[in-house]
Amino acid sequence: QVQVVESGGGLVQPGGSLRLSCTPSGSDYTMAWFRQAPGKERELVATISGTGKTTGYAGSVKGRFTISRDNVKNTVYLQMNSLKPEDTAVYYCNRNPPLGNLWGQGTQVTVSS
Repeated sequence: QVQVVESGGGLVQPGGSLRLSCTPSGSDYTMAWFRQAPGKERELVATISGTGKTTGYAGSVKGRFTISRDNVKNTVYLQMNSLKPEDTAVYYCNRNPPLGNLWGQGTQVTVSS
């Protein structure tokens, strides 16, 4: 089983934007972005169906984050706008429901002035 690789994180000021990428994604599967903040449990942020036609979001990010996928490039994206300090976390992608052996290292997102 191949682990996913997440990228695109970094340090950004409140109100800023970042775009995360995750590969490989596999067009047969619903994929999702998760995040884990220090001292907190991992939480589901956004999901996308295999075709990309159906998406879902946690209430805390709805209207600010957009999940998308490119099945030719085998990549899932998370566009994050209007970032807040509470969005600071390590972001992971996986299938939904997640596979234990598919977790990657994640990518750190830090929102701070």
